[in-house]
Amino acid sequence: MLILLPPSEGKTRPETGAPLDLESLSFGRLTPVRAQLLRTLVKLCNGNPKRAMDVLGLGTTQAEAIAINAVLPEEPTARADAIYTGVLFSELDLSSLDAAARKRADESLAIASALFGLLRPDDLIPAYRLSGNVTLPRLGTVAGRWRTPLPRVMHELAGDGLLIDLRSGTYTALGKPPADLAPRTATMRVLHEHRGVRKVVSHFNKATKGRIVRGLLESGADPRTLDELQTVLADLGWTVERDGQRLDIVVAEI
Repeated sequence: MLILLPPSEGKTRPETGAPLDLESLSFGRLTPVRAQLLRTLVKLCNGNPKRAMDVLGLGTTQAEAIAINAVLPEEPTARADAIYTGVLFSELDLSSLDAAARKRADESLAIASALFGLLRPDDLIPAYRLSGNVTLPRLGTVAGRWRTPLPRVMHELAGDGLLIDLRSGTYTALGKPPADLAPRTATMRVLHEHRGVRKVVSHFNKATKGRIVRGLLESGADPRTLDELQTVLADLGWTVERDGQRLDIVVAEI
């Protein structure tokens, strides 16, 4: 089982830690694109700060992110699952899992990243600022750089197992699962049902997905098909409806 997670825009900057070592990161096939994006990002942020903020889609209150990006290769690093601090990661709370579940997380989770492509939770990275919808000078769109190598890595990681793709649209655009993996790819949507009306609530969508992934890791389940995944989630107490390759998680409380 391979579970793809989105990153979070919010990140915790570590106070201490070794500098970034691209060669030490998982999925070495991605190293050339990582290096290319890193060089371009650092060069951009060492130039005109206003231009850098415009390119990266940042406001004037986020000027510190430009200064950090400018020295990113020398910034301290920490585990990726400690760097990302969004709602999904807060609910997933990998650091509080027991040893067996934590090992399953390190082996089955991959986090999408505009700068690094895909990461394992224990990969050491700095707190960076680069979104998946950015177009970098001379290099073009970030998504365009990843669209070829990422599907190949997904194929290698998933093998003949199930892929659970929880990425948001921006990060799905970095690379979709290859065609032969598509029949074994599950996506999820979280719906809040109140008085017979259902709607998607973005914040709660992320929180629920974090809880679902935590439950899967704690249970030790390894579903091989979408039908098996639906059964496992139901056993964990979720209300699940299937629509093709998508599983709808219906909740009554947020």
